[in-house]
Amino acid sequence: MWASLQNFLDSSMFAPHGICLLWDPGLIWLHVASDALIAAAYFSIPVVLTIFVWKRRDVEFGWIFWAFALFIMACGLTHVMSIYTLWVPAYGAEGILKAITAIASVVTAAILWPLLPRLLAIPSPAQLRETELALIEEGRHRREAEDMLRHTQKMEAIGHLTGGVAHDFNNLLTIIIGNLEIAEHSISTWTESSRDRLRRVIASAAGGAQRAVVLTQRLLAFARKQPLDPKTINVNGLLHGMSDFFQRTLSENIDLEIVGGAGLWQVEVDPSQMEAAILNLVVNARDAMAGQDHLKIGKLTLETSNAFIDEIYALQHSDVVIGQYVLISVTDTGPGMPKDVQERAFDPFFTTKEPGQGTGLGLSQVYGFVKQSGGHVKIYSEVGEGTTIKVYLPRSRQHAEQASEIETRIVGSKGNETVMIVEDDPDVRSYLVETLEGLNYQVREAGNADAALADFSDDPEPFDLLLTDIVMPGMNGRLLADEMQKRQPKLKVLFMTGYSRNAIVHQGRLDPGVSLLQKPITQAALGNKVREMLDKR
Repeated sequence: MWASLQNFLDSSMFAPHGICLLWDPGLIWLHVASDALIAAAYFSIPVVLTIFVWKRRDVEFGWIFWAFALFIMACGLTHVMSIYTLWVPAYGAEGILKAITAIASVVTAAILWPLLPRLLAIPSPAQLRETELALIEEGRHRREAEDMLRHTQKMEAIGHLTGGVAHDFNNLLTIIIGNLEIAEHSISTWTESSRDRLRRVIASAAGGAQRAVVLTQRLLAFARKQPLDPKTINVNGLLHGMSDFFQRTLSENIDLEIVGGAGLWQVEVDPSQMEAAILNLVVNARDAMAGQDHLKIGKLTLETSNAFIDEIYALQHSDVVIGQYVLISVTDTGPGMPKDVQERAFDPFFTTKEPGQGTGLGLSQVYGFVKQSGGHVKIYSEVGEGTTIKVYLPRSRQHAEQASEIETRIVGSKGNETVMIVEDDPDVRSYLVETLEGLNYQVREAGNADAALADFSDDPEPFDLLLTDIVMPGMNGRLLADEMQKRQPKLKVLFMTGYSRNAIVHQGRLDPGVSLLQKPITQAALGNKVREMLDKR
């Protein structure tokens, strides 16, 4: 067989292909150049196909590219042999190479024909564009449907919120209006016995009004519209300072334990809102344990520690920022919450208590305060195992401020101080004027910013303090203060508001250097704040 192969490859009896071209240089080099270019192109195609398949391993039918690359490579070699046989009559080797190329061609064709239906099923660019447009349109319809669903849910929530607000405010207004009517009747039929009755109904009306104040503050806290005046505090000190109050709030069959973490970081929060939030958590835990067997001693644990929220936890909770936090855990041994209750626990006016035993705003106030302070709150609970509510507040690197003693005695004017009051509500303005005049202040008043500026233009006598509402028709209180301070640079300004609309509050916090009285304003709060402002250097 080896002898037969040698005879087959023996080219001694053949003439090179150049003889057929009579060794004409033009023809010879025309064939050489053409075959060389064809071979170079054929050799480059497999390189391109190899790089493509190697880089795009996700391409369907990738293996067919390898088969096609081998076929093209063989075709290129046949053209190289055509150049070689112009001078060397190696027709046997050329024939073998062509046979290999033929086999590769047949195999490639045999593979391609069965694949033709599947290849035709691959979408064309035009079909892909049509599909993409259809997906875009479907996505738009889906977003519209989701928007409608969210709107429906929002309207349902607003309806629920409005109903809860109306219910609670109607109760509070009944207390206030009813007791004021009794007071009016007592005055018109005055007797010695009416004095105690008058004092009692006025106290009841004041209590109802105070409950309305708390309700409004909780609503603003939930909506994250409560103006915060953050200060750097130590949570351990705040909790220990409130421990006696917590103990009085709890019933005798509940043990209280406060565990302060060592080396606790500082936080920057509004101290009064912080106290209200912790108190709400304590009251909520107390109420949860109230339904237990009276022989069973409940336990409430307040624990603080330093914590770090990592990327894994942040990915699980989209509204959480990675970083260092102070963790406050409030744990009770109550009955625990089922999953559906946990999901709605922070909703306003949602409560599992009996009618009349709670507004359902306590936890929503906590949620609003924590979010507005840049923190995070999470409920961990199992039925029969108790509940832990964890509050994360961002770490502050400032030094904690010392708490100042609250002045309960109202201090009036020294006799020569003037306050300009700007308030668009005439009844509120009358109350403010009467209160400050009763404290021996000289008072100038105006119903809006334009009237105040006109009054000052007519009588440019400097006054000591501008007490102005923020939200007023026309120019707001902040712009009025800026204009007044241009005319009287050393003027002190005290703002009043029930809802600031971002005039002096940004990201839920008071602007630096701003002093604010939150409505409704009591005589004690007004007198002491005015005195504090005037005594500032």
